[in-house]
Amino acid sequence: MTPVGARRKHSHDDAPDTAAAFVRIMELQDGPEREALRQEVVRAWLPMADRLARRFRNRGESIEDLRQVASLGLVKAVMRYDPSQGTAFESFAVPTVVGEVKRHFRDHMWGLHVPRRVQELRNRVRTAKQEMALSSTGGSPRVDEIARHAGMSEDEVRLGMEALESYATLSLDAELTSADDHYALLDTLGGTDPGFQLVVDREALKPKLRQLPEREREILYLRFFCDMTQSRIAEKLGISQMHVSRLISRTCDRLCAQVREEETRMAA
Repeated sequence: MTPVGARRKHSHDDAPDTAAAFVRIMELQDGPEREALRQEVVRAWLPMADRLARRFRNRGESIEDLRQVASLGLVKAVMRYDPSQGTAFESFAVPTVVGEVKRHFRDHMWGLHVPRRVQELRNRVRTAKQEMALSSTGGSPRVDEIARHAGMSEDEVRLGMEALESYATLSLDAELTSADDHYALLDTLGGTDPGFQLVVDREALKPKLRQLPEREREILYLRFFCDMTQSRIAEKLGISQMHVSRLISRTCDRLCAQVREEETRMAA
């Protein structure tokens, strides 16, 4: 009997001859002997899984994690393979392992949820750019050139290119590459402008101000818009400063009560 893992002439040096082992696996009942033989076959094919994992290096995932995912795909392939179907194990295992790695990227490596269609467009654009780079004399291909090469519309290419730049999220604590003073992305974000609430308050008061008696409206205008002191307002209107103070206080309290009442009514 040919030992499990013995090499044979094949398109890849990492493709062992395990045909007899798979036949034996199919003959055995579930149990320790069958499981041990499966594990032996998995170990024999691990170099192939490693080779497939290396195809996906430099995409944001460590090679060790990629090897683990590829090994999981290999285990699934060994568990599901049926030699009676007439297909060589390598032909069955390669798409199983590659599919497992691609699912890992799709389900675990995107910082944000991205629709599967957009992920596929991203992959097509990336592949087209790589293929075009091999035959290019320099320069980045244009959108229309990528579209013709990949058989895509220009809108699809643009969407795929945007996804290329959106593969992973960037921490707000990340330092800007052009900053020499540890300036972080968070430092570029603005805060809530208190002026917005002031605008809202003014708009809510406008109709109430129009309903005030003329003298009270004039006093508020002189005090809050012309920045006049109560003494100057009293002198201008020919009344006491105390009277001006009482009118301002009473009018402001009434306006605030009206605004609160209206807010309560709208919230109910």
